[in-house]
Amino acid sequence: MSQPIRLLIAEDHALFGQGLRRVLSLEADFEVVAEVKDGEAAIGSALELRPDVILMDINMPKINGLQATQQIKALWDEARVIILTAYDDEEQMFFAMRYGAAAYFSKDVAPDQLIEAIRTVCQGKYVVGGRVLDEAKLIEWLLAWYNQHATYTSDGEETLMPLSPREMEVLAYIVQGASNKVIAANLGISQQTVKNHMTSIFRKLGVSDRTEAAIVALRRGWIRLQDAGKLPDESLRE
Repeated sequence: MSQPIRLLIAEDHALFGQGLRRVLSLEADFEVVAEVKDGEAAIGSALELRPDVILMDINMPKINGLQATQQIKALWDEARVIILTAYDDEEQMFFAMRYGAAAYFSKDVAPDQLIEAIRTVCQGKYVVGGRVLDEAKLIEWLLAWYNQHATYTSDGEETLMPLSPREMEVLAYIVQGASNKVIAANLGISQQTVKNHMTSIFRKLGVSDRTEAAIVALRRGWIRLQDAGKLPDESLRE
């Protein structure tokens, strides 16, 4: 008898997580080895347990699913991650695959489709927009999508790129409504550096102000409002 496919579920929404586990547990060749509820725990459990497939939500506390996927792949390249998201967006799918995901689905995916995808990625394949691709075809898709959607500033810098870890920190404070002074104090950087990060964030997200940036971050599940910019010194909020 062959070994079961070992699964790690990273999902902070209890009802969805329970339903997902229930569906997957019906498959005789699947074994759910752990469930975690935030991105940090997903990274730790993935590296400790080395599951065959990680089912990763994007909108999670501490570290979002895209960042967790990127960190897991950096430390363990063989990891096979299936991204599950409530916000289905082609640009987000591009970044998920670019960060190292093996498949990307909205959370309304049919159970049989997800089950098939789990078995598919275990074979070293990728699932993009419902299509099964090998690594060469995935690279072709990434390049084609990038060439179609990337734009450049007057100085030749690309605007279609993921946010850096520091920019994600700044964005979290933006979501909470913190001022540049507060952000600078909490991150230990100058206000001018904060302004520079703001400019870069607006350009990369294709927005013109803080409100639009916050909306993008919340809609895509990159940052949760209750987790955004937890300031260590309450006096710095003013």
